[in-house]
Amino acid sequence: MVICASALFLVGLDTTIVTVGLSHIGAGLGAEPGSLSWVVDAYTVVFASLLITSGALADRFGRRRVFQTGLVVFGAASLLCAAAGDLPVLIAGRALQGIGASMLPPVALAIVVNAMPDPKERAQAIGVWGAMFGLSMAAGPVVGGALITAFDWRAVFWVNAPVVLLALVLVAALVPESRGRRIRRIDLPGQLLLIVVLGLAVALLIEAPGLGWTSPVVLAGFGVLAVLVWVFVWVESRRREPLIDPGLFRVPSFTGAILGAVAVFVAFSMTLLMTTLFLQDAQGWAPLAAGAATLPMAFGATVFAPVSGFLVGRTGPRLPLLLAGTLILAGGLCLITLTGGMNVPALLMAYLLIGTGIGFANAPITNTAVSGLPPERAGVAGGTASTARQLGTAIGIALAGTLIAGVSPDRFAAASLPGWIIITACGGLLLAVGTLARHREAAPA
Repeated sequence: MVICASALFLVGLDTTIVTVGLSHIGAGLGAEPGSLSWVVDAYTVVFASLLITSGALADRFGRRRVFQTGLVVFGAASLLCAAAGDLPVLIAGRALQGIGASMLPPVALAIVVNAMPDPKERAQAIGVWGAMFGLSMAAGPVVGGALITAFDWRAVFWVNAPVVLLALVLVAALVPESRGRRIRRIDLPGQLLLIVVLGLAVALLIEAPGLGWTSPVVLAGFGVLAVLVWVFVWVESRRREPLIDPGLFRVPSFTGAILGAVAVFVAFSMTLLMTTLFLQDAQGWAPLAAGAATLPMAFGATVFAPVSGFLVGRTGPRLPLLLAGTLILAGGLCLITLTGGMNVPALLMAYLLIGTGIGFANAPITNTAVSGLPPERAGVAGGTASTARQLGTAIGIALAGTLIAGVSPDRFAAASLPGWIIITACGGLLLAVGTLARHREAAPA
């Protein structure tokens, strides 16, 4: 579990480590501010699109083998990002990183889940898992700020190489090979459609402000997106073993868990990107100081994720989901006060509240996804939950970039208000999901 959680830490870290360095990356590569969202979303979109297929491939070809392959691809892509001479090469490297990263969380989670068949023990293990993921996501700005201060923005990618090498050695020595008892077919049409749908949706959110929301290109893009979503649902509903079974969304608890996962990570990613840019670009803080300010978020996500896992094992998902929704909503209200000017205590309190909310949210959401499928499909279950989280991250980054890209420092406070409102609304949505959740989940059939 320690080895698998360490790989998860690496994946989560690279989701957020570049957020504090976007301004430096843009200056170093001469890139337009509006295009910098792709540095994050090229990673998260590819990551989210391939997670379920990677889980199925691991069940078929061996979890350790796919895990090792993912580490190699991730490490090679990190070196490409570190050596990039322009923005297109960096974005390509980030997309390649996403391919490698997609092979790590669902496979590692499958290894952990299969090693712990007892439901209560499994829920608590997922709580520890959630703590590692929350720590990695929240620690990214701190680590990134330190590396940029000590070296430059390329160091946030160079640092992956020794970690990957150590992980490869430990996996080869200590992680046993395992496969799913029931081999699932690869849904190639569904996989290709999912990549196109997610990529187009994020592209529209990122590029629409520059092109104009009512421009013919953007309107046509949204029309094409609506058609593609319909085609995806139609194709998946007719596949014997679909990538994502549309029928599952008829179950309120499953739909609620997925919507909750998206809402949590929209709130998280918007908070992280908008506040770190606000501190650096509008307030003149150094990268290390801006990253260090997010430490309350890392604290809350890390400390309370195991508590959430314990509560899920004892009482079910409702209580931790209600706590998560309340905390994120309160954090959003704290952020709204920043529109009146810089307020360090309110910002730090927002970080703590939102981080704690994320800590409470991960275990019930992941446990619901894993418990909803038989153990031999644990890779697919882990991929489903992780896909929703990464989709939320991608949407949050795109929305944040849409709101504040190219905004002058004196206008940042006013421009950020819609973002703070969205974060608050995400907390409200999670509260609704928690209200509908059962006190105790029924055992899966």
